[in-house]
Amino acid sequence: MYVGTFQHALDGRNRLTIPAKWRFAGDEGETSYLAVPNPKGCITVYPPASRVTLEAKLEQISTLADADEVSTLQKLFGVADSFGCDSHGRISLSDRLRRYAGLEEEVVLVGLYTVFNLWSPAQYTVDEQITPGKLNFNADVLRKFKL
Repeated sequence: MYVGTFQHALDGRNRLTIPAKWRFAGDEGETSYLAVPNPKGCITVYPPASRVTLEAKLEQISTLADADEVSTLQKLFGVADSFGCDSHGRISLSDRLRRYAGLEEEVVLVGLYTVFNLWSPAQYTVDEQITPGKLNFNADVLRKFKL
């Protein structure tokens, strides 16, 4: 489960430490995680369990079908990367993905429960004017998922 927001620095070899509470047994494999560019300008990271769900959805799309679907998938997965954590919980993102999201020295990691996003601090903004007892979000989204 990926909840919370963290800010970590990239080390000298451009590795990013995943928060300890987000790590789990088996994430050390070479291709445990899948990172894809998100249209909002960040990187979305799928852990192994979410990758299985994503793969099932993608199997429904024929690569010979809709030209727009194929083009979108090529653009998305042509930049995507897969990787695992090292023994210290660090991941290495490709130069291409780091450039896409503008990740330089610091990275903001934002949990989305089943996946997490990596943002440049300059692009990730949170409304700091929070009214006590209220969060600024679209309640229709919660109703859609029956939360």
